[in-house]
Amino acid sequence: MQFPSPLVPAILVRRYKRFLFDAILDTGEAITGSCPNTGSMLGLTTPGSRIWLSEHDLAGGRKYRHRFEMIEADGTTVGVNTGLPNRLSEEAIRKGMIADLGDYTSILRERKYGRNSRIDLLLKADGRPDAYVEVKNVHFIRKPGLAEFPDTVTERGAKHLQELSDMVQEGHRAVMVYLIQRDDCDRFSICGDLDTAYEAAFRHAQAIGVEAYAVKCLATPEAITPVKAVPFVD
Repeated sequence: MQFPSPLVPAILVRRYKRFLFDAILDTGEAITGSCPNTGSMLGLTTPGSRIWLSEHDLAGGRKYRHRFEMIEADGTTVGVNTGLPNRLSEEAIRKGMIADLGDYTSILRERKYGRNSRIDLLLKADGRPDAYVEVKNVHFIRKPGLAEFPDTVTERGAKHLQELSDMVQEGHRAVMVYLIQRDDCDRFSICGDLDTAYEAAFRHAQAIGVEAYAVKCLATPEAITPVKAVPFVD
């Protein structure tokens, strides 16, 4: 996925109120911008870090010109925008990186299903069961080479796993995709010590027949690109 224009470098001052950040541009200008990630961003909010921002017109009621897109952490560049993983997962599917999902002829976005929810991607093809694909953004690493999810308790995430399990029991195909917005990893794991309930929901969903895959990406100021699937480890 190419950015419309190269991202703007800056130095992070602080990220706060979930939705906001302060930074200093390379020109010396102090700015406040929007943070498109309401999660904990554990390990990705260190003051003084090099970050990259997208720039936007203030038309249509937009309050802040700059949006937080990437940060340098642990010697690599990490994407933080949680609005991108669905698009990146679709790109990975179309490139054949996720099992046989690329063989489906139609990919629909944000379709209602389950318990008053919306599935991120719905795949369809003649003669095949529909594939319900839920996407989770991943950027958390504690051990070198090991990406983990979640980085905090997520009741909503556990609910999504149960809804995917329901789809399997109704005769459909259900898939979890963990989209890792960094490339310094070669394996992936569910982070059970930070959310035991999510780990239990994941194990139950696997037993029911929900498939799970993890894909890492290369993040640069010009683009974020799915690279390849990485294996799960316990």
